[in-house]
This record gives sequence, structure tokens and C-alpha cells, in this order.
Amino acid sequence: MASTEVHHVPRCTCEGRKSVEDDLAEDSTRTCQARTEDASGLETTTTTTAVSRNYRPRGSLARVLFDKQKADERLEAYDKRQWYTVDTSKIRDDLLKLWVPLGAGPYRDQPDKAAEIFLMRSSERSDSLPLQAWHSLARSALSWFISRTSINGLLGRGSMHVFSCEQFEKLMEASGFKGPWGSLVDLGAGDGATTTHVAHLFERVYATDISPPMRWALSKRKFTVLDVEKWHEEAGPFDVILCLNLLDRCDRPNTLLRQFRTSLTPGGRLVVALVLPFSPYVEVGERGDHKPSEYLPVKGNGLEGQIAGLVDRVFAPLGLKCLAWSKLPYLCEGDLGQAYYFLDDVLFVLEAVPDVAYNYEEKNETSEKVRSQEGPV
Repeated sequence: MASTEVHHVPRCTCEGRKSVEDDLAEDSTRTCQARTEDASGLETTTTTTAVSRNYRPRGSLARVLFDKQKADERLEAYDKRQWYTVDTSKIRDDLLKLWVPLGAGPYRDQPDKAAEIFLMRSSERSDSLPLQAWHSLARSALSWFISRTSINGLLGRGSMHVFSCEQFEKLMEASGFKGPWGSLVDLGAGDGATTTHVAHLFERVYATDISPPMRWALSKRKFTVLDVEKWHEEAGPFDVILCLNLLDRCDRPNTLLRQFRTSLTPGGRLVVALVLPFSPYVEVGERGDHKPSEYLPVKGNGLEGQIAGLVDRVFAPLGLKCLAWSKLPYLCEGDLGQAYYFLDDVLFVLEAVPDVAYNYEEKNETSEKVRSQEGPV
């Protein structure tokens, strides 16, 4: 009968060993000594070091960097296919025919080259400790005097990405736009990063923004900066109007949509991007409570449900017809919290249709309703 080899289990000989709770609070590692005996009876002492998996640093900076590492790991593991897809079972047939997938790859559900470059650049800036420390100190000091948007403009941070030139051209082609590519205006353009992707397609490029530092940044990019209130009087009509993530941030979205309709050239296109589910927040408005003065009647459950609500209850009554739509990630440059941030953006390509009977009575009723409530739904 063959002999059986016996594996002796090491016996811990540490004295005064701390509990797991104390160990996690005091240090990230635990060192133990254990003795084993081989077949000849020779005793051997072994020292082992165990790393606590639930370790959380105690220093302020160490905690920030530790939390950032964990957040970046979650971003890396996130299924980015969700950025470019929708639940088609929740979309009406007539709207599903207008759907334009804009992702890359064989299934058109992955970030394209422009998005990948933005994410890589954002991660590099987020990992720069001196840069992020400077931004943090400057924000703390400047927040007493100017808005967050203006701070970002002064510091050259918080850049956004919505679409690439190729994605924009696909949307315009799907909408049947044949040109001319004469004039473009981008309202609420920020630092002009997204505008720059498509500016070379047009002969004349205009832009607006409420923040003085952002207007300065737009001027540096050689765009003609228009007055935020009189943009439609100073230039136009326009072949293409961009309204990217502005309707949920402006004080009077209905007024703005009516201005869009009358500021387009015949056959022109209005491109609206909106974060869904809808959640308005006005940084600078008449009410002073960060809620819009005008009610935008966005109804429906979840992202897919609100798409139909926007087309039927917001765009159509104002004489704006949806020709194509898609979904993209609304990407924002990161900070010491994580490498980048994202929201679900739905893009609509609209055209102005001949005069329609707009139900002003319904609009006035909803406007009065919002004033009597705590805030817009």
C-alpha cells in the first residue's frame, strides 16, 4: 500500500492578534508567523503577510485617490453598448423607422474614434494630480464670485463631447438634408469643442453662450459670437441650428423652440440633443430656484417613453417635424472623482413644417400649472 503524504496546516503563533475590525481600521496588511513540521520532525517558521481586501485609507488625499481608482475601475467595466442602444420594444413603429444607430463596430454599438480620443484625453487629465489640485483650489476660490460654467471656461476644464463629424453627417443624411451647407449656429456652445467637429462643413459658423469666459473661448476658435438674446436678429436665417443639451438648462425653452422654427432657412435642419429622462435645471433664471419659467411638457416613463412625448407634445405642436433620431453618450471631462462622466443623450433632427395651429390655450394652462406647483414635472 502506498504511503499517504500528509500536508500539515500551519498554526499561527502570533500573540495579541487584533480583530479583523481593528486590523481594517489601523493598517492595510496583517503579518503572521506560523510553524510547520516536515516528515522528519524539523520545525519551520513561516512569516506571511495578508492584504486586507476591504482596506480604506485614512488620509484625505489617499482616500480621494483610492475612491478614484475604484470609480475608474467601474467605468472600465461598464458595458458601453448601453450608450448606443435603446429598448426597441418600447418604441413606436413610426418612430422606430426614424432610428439611426451611430455607434461603431459591426453592431454599431461601440464608441467611435472621436469618442475614444476624448475618453483617453480625459483620463490623462484626470490622472494629473498637479492639474487636478490646481483646478480644485481655483474652483473653491472662484465659486464665491462666478458660476460653475464660467469657472470651467476660465480654467479650460469640463469639456464636453456629443458627436463626431462622421456621426453628424450620418444624422443629416438620414434626415434627407441636401444642403446648402452655408451657415451654422450653435446655441449654448460652451467652449466650442463639439462645434469644432462640424465647423469645417459650413461657410459661416456662429455660436452663443451665456458665460463670458465661454464666449471668449468661442472667439479664440474663430467663431462669430452672437448675443444670447438677439442671436436670431443679428444673423440668419440659418441652414443648420444646433441646440445641444440646452432645452433642459434654459429658462424659456418654449420661446427658444419658436425662435428656432422661424430662424431656419427653407429645408434647414434643427438638431436638438436632450438628456433623458428629462430633468431641467436652470443655472441662471428669473425664478432664482433653478427651475425654468416655462414648462416643457415632457411626458412618459423612462428614456424610451419620453422620446414619443417629446415628438408629440413638444416638437409637433410648435411645427417641428422629427426626421431622424439617435442616442449617444453625453461625455464630460473628469476630475479627481473619476476619469470622465456620462449621461444618456437623445438627438433629434427636426425641420420646420408649414404653419400649424398651435394650441396656445393648452400651453397657457400648463404654464399656469407649473407656477402653482413646487416645480416642473
